[in-house]
Amino acid sequence: MSLSKNRNMQIFILMLIIVPLAGELKFYPFNNTFRVSFGMPTFFFFILILQRYPAILSGVFVGFSVVAFRTLIDIQHFPYSFQVHYPTFFYYFTFGCLFYFLKVHRFYRRPLLIGSLGVLFDILASCAELTSQYIAFQSPVTYEDIRKVSIIAVFRGFFTVGFFNLIMLYEARLRKEEMQKLNTKLVMIISNLYEEAIHLHKTLKNSENVTKEAYNLYQLLKEVEAKHTSMPIERLCQIALKIAGESHEVKKDNQRIYSGLSKLISDEGFSEYMDTHELMSITAQANQKYAQLLGKNIEIIYHIIGEHPKYHVYKVLSIVNNLVINSIEAIKEEGAIHIYVSKYEEMVEFQIRDNGPGIGSRHRRLIYKPGFTTKYDDAGKLSTGIGLTYVKELVESLEGEIAMQSKPEIDGTCFKIRLPIMSLVQSMDHAEDQYVYLQEAVELKVES
Repeated sequence: MSLSKNRNMQIFILMLIIVPLAGELKFYPFNNTFRVSFGMPTFFFFILILQRYPAILSGVFVGFSVVAFRTLIDIQHFPYSFQVHYPTFFYYFTFGCLFYFLKVHRFYRRPLLIGSLGVLFDILASCAELTSQYIAFQSPVTYEDIRKVSIIAVFRGFFTVGFFNLIMLYEARLRKEEMQKLNTKLVMIISNLYEEAIHLHKTLKNSENVTKEAYNLYQLLKEVEAKHTSMPIERLCQIALKIAGESHEVKKDNQRIYSGLSKLISDEGFSEYMDTHELMSITAQANQKYAQLLGKNIEIIYHIIGEHPKYHVYKVLSIVNNLVINSIEAIKEEGAIHIYVSKYEEMVEFQIRDNGPGIGSRHRRLIYKPGFTTKYDDAGKLSTGIGLTYVKELVESLEGEIAMQSKPEIDGTCFKIRLPIMSLVQSMDHAEDQYVYLQEAVELKVES
């Protein structure tokens, strides 16, 4: 039975209250001073639960608590009341010491042994209490007294252990049922994720084809423009149609994947705008997995400076992800990437800094050119070199600016993107349009 620290403290305080109260359910088998009560089984039950607290500590505190409680009940005869009840302290103290030094918690899986030890501790603790009473009142302890104490101890000890094990069994059954439900749910999730992974792999291939075909179309158009030559319009139409078809396939698959994942995470309230910390956390985690997939040991750390509004998810991810992926692919085996998000009045600045090999001075003026790349894929083919071109055009379309620093100015490479905050936050017009769209969707759903 594992409990949290706060929970243990609450149970410990509860023990200090309940044990003295349980001790008032009593009878006197020998004389008017030695009582037999429910205090022992209650105390025994609590120290079985409280694994984090030393039983000797529980014995000391409970002993003081019981003596104080019984003395306060008869406060008008304080000196006599204290003298009568203080021997009870030695009962709980002795029981706690025996429990602690014999490390009874080791035998949780052996209830008969715990029950037998509880009986033994009860007898010895009762003997300690009777001895202290003999010293205080000269009351003799006979063999018959010990026999009665032993019989009572057997009932109290095994009753407590039996009750404790019933609770343990009930808790174990609840845990088992919970685990069965969780396992069933996990099997369903894994099965669904496997299906989504198949479609996602298909989408990745389609996306790669779209990128290549679009780049081929771009090259053909640039060739026509440069040479002022004519080209059969049919060929261009075929390429454009192929790109449109592949893009449509990507869209359909992505819609299906998004629908499946939405059901898994029950995220019906997804918004296009997200808190900066959450957005950067998603970026760091996703790209960390990409680095691991490439077999690289790269640490991705983000730093949020200042207070930021919620930013548009797709615009930010389109920019930051492209630059982080570039850094991951540039770093050879291990390194670090730092993402800084800072706010300057009406502007927000994103910095993506890595400690990779850097970009040579002769390549700097070419990095934003379409098709320029120094990277190869797994098959040894050159990358299309579209990423930085796309980032630059997106940044400029948002009325921002992009700059780059690399060796020898700094160690590695750093891209700085500054954008107007208004281009990334949700405007009132957009919010109203979204509200109208959602309202129409709800009405359409009701009609259907």
